[in-house]
Amino acid sequence: MSTRRGPRLSTPALSSRPRPIHVRRGRCLTLATLLSVLSFGSARPAPVQPALIVSDRYRLPPSPERTRLTLAYIRQHSDPQATSTRIRPVMVVIHWTATSTLASALATLRPEVLSGRADIRSGGRLNVGAHFLVDRDGTVYRLQNETTLARHVIGLNRSAIGIENVGSGSLTAEQLRADTALVADLKARYPIEYLIGHFESQRFMGSPLWEERQPGYLTHKSDPGEAFMKALRRALAAWGLRLKSAP
Repeated sequence: MSTRRGPRLSTPALSSRPRPIHVRRGRCLTLATLLSVLSFGSARPAPVQPALIVSDRYRLPPSPERTRLTLAYIRQHSDPQATSTRIRPVMVVIHWTATSTLASALATLRPEVLSGRADIRSGGRLNVGAHFLVDRDGTVYRLQNETTLARHVIGLNRSAIGIENVGSGSLTAEQLRADTALVADLKARYPIEYLIGHFESQRFMGSPLWEERQPGYLTHKSDPGEAFMKALRRALAAWGLRLKSAP
């Protein structure tokens, strides 16, 4: 499968920045490095929000089978009487793919039917998915419409837009910038109230947003890590965006 890069997400330079910070492409980030990327010195001018370019190169084609499997998933987990695969997004959930390349992530996310994954096999045949996929270099790919359900977070799929980042264990500065711009864009277009990492999803158990009808159907996640979420929230706060992380 070709992995030729699509359009790049560009970040305009900040005016009056005291000292430029250069981050090598593909560099994996510790918490200290993530926070240093976002540090503009003691005198902080108003940041210029990064431009967002989204590629539809790998957008999943609509199919009756994917729609049928999605509706079956909703009926099994949320509403037995459901007749629509549409969601009302009020949350963005950040993930990592646990794969090292864009090609391997697409190989996992593109099929309609779940393969392997004994831990979630009882939850239905619909494959795992996401609305967006962010490559290591910060390129953002749209996989499906934001208002159609993707199977990416137990209990919250009918409320959440999912963003997958290629990688496992550590993500890049380019992905941090891309996720910042993408979350800001989604907030501007939808009534987004919450931003969480996948590992934070169980905070919503017992809340009105939590929908899970299948007893014992639960997994424990660590993605995308506390350091990345802390840096992402700090970056968004610089643009004046502060989203809740718990109900």
